[in-house]
Amino acid sequence: MTTFDVPADATPAADSGALATERFHSDKSPFEAVKDTPRERVDLLAREVLEAVHATIRKHRVSYDEYNALKAWLIQVGQDGEWPLFLDVWVEHVVEEVATDHRQGNKGSIEGPYYVPNSPDLGPVGTMPMRPDERGTRLVWNGTITSTDGTPLAGKVELWHADDDGYYSQFAHGLPEWNLRGTFSTGADGKFQITTIQPAPYQIPTDGACGKLIAAAGWHAWRPAHLHVKVTAPGHELLTAQLYFPGDPHNEDDIASAVKPELLLNPVPQPDGPSTVEYSFVLDPVGS
Repeated sequence: MTTFDVPADATPAADSGALATERFHSDKSPFEAVKDTPRERVDLLAREVLEAVHATIRKHRVSYDEYNALKAWLIQVGQDGEWPLFLDVWVEHVVEEVATDHRQGNKGSIEGPYYVPNSPDLGPVGTMPMRPDERGTRLVWNGTITSTDGTPLAGKVELWHADDDGYYSQFAHGLPEWNLRGTFSTGADGKFQITTIQPAPYQIPTDGACGKLIAAAGWHAWRPAHLHVKVTAPGHELLTAQLYFPGDPHNEDDIASAVKPELLLNPVPQPDGPSTVEYSFVLDPVGS
């Protein structure tokens, strides 16, 4: 198992979790989106989730000590602000699978807890905001946004990812506000070129409630290196995805179960410059 040394100035899980929770509340209106959901569906979903919990308790004869440990852990998840982390790591990949199984275009993946809207718009060709001494292998990415019929689309690629230490700007101490976050707006030809760095694999925070579950269950906390994207174009469905790199030791056992073969990049090292990669997006028209 790969080891991981936590820097002395690492952002505590509780701080990162609180920021993720705050960001979720500020950016989303979850109850507004489902305000017209019929009572019958709320009843169905809530009842079946509870019945699944009840069945587990009966099947494995859960003790009061185990029940109280669960209760204490659930309380700590809330106190640490780690519900976005917990749900995005262990639940979201199935919601994404169900929500996008009709699509003919690109495969998607989970959003994760560290998305921030309104990153700087850098046009169709640009370099991600980064520190002058940003560590990591430089990567030049060329691609095109098209519709499922091959028509180029004027759209946007929002890109964000961790740095070489596994930290995301706005969710960790000491990083510039928009570090490794940018939006690339294409012209009518749909083409874009992005210069960034290839991030490293990282562990999700392990010093909070989620880390306690990982340790108690004997799991690992690793995510493979990945780039996050949101791709949009008028009249087309939003594509949210994570793009991965071949050979990463955690592509096969990603703790978030989010890796798909279609999401693997193929960087080509260059002798006199950054690695290059070609990866394009095909978006589904709304209502297709």
